[in-house]
Amino acid sequence: MRSMLISAAVLFLFGTACAQHLSINIGVQPVWGPVGYDHVEYYYLPDIDAYYYVPQHQFIYLEGGQWRRSENLPGRYGKFDLYNSHKVVVNERTPYRHSQVYRDKYGSFKGAHDQQPIRDSHETRYFVNKDHPEHAKWAEQNREGNRGNGNGRGGRGKNGNGRGNGQER
Repeated sequence: MRSMLISAAVLFLFGTACAQHLSINIGVQPVWGPVGYDHVEYYYLPDIDAYYYVPQHQFIYLEGGQWRRSENLPGRYGKFDLYNSHKVVVNERTPYRHSQVYRDKYGSFKGAHDQQPIRDSHETRYFVNKDHPEHAKWAEQNREGNRGNGNGRGGRGKNGNGRGNGQER
């Protein structure tokens, strides 16, 4: 019995750690990113051999033999279309340090136009993204749904305690 409890505790802690590591970040993914991923750290862009780091909204590309970071791609990529290019989701730390692995593994995706971008998705889970065309309507509906109905349940009250009627209990 004791070993079962210990095993259950270990599994619970392991599961909790995994869940925290793989948190959902749909709302911060760029709208040109492909649908279908709840968590993304990096996108590898085979067409231009560059990366995009989602948490800091930065492109990572080679320039003069060094990896550079910027919120925008340099001018030499001016005709590159993020919405119509293939993106490889990479949930690994600093994948650009192993760039030859990604070139070899995903180079065949150059020129592929086979992914639906988040911007074009009609799945409501993507509306949380502030840059999605449906975000404003989604946000308004969620504001209305969270206002409560005046009965003291739901929402925040006048005194900010969540009781809704301004009275202490």
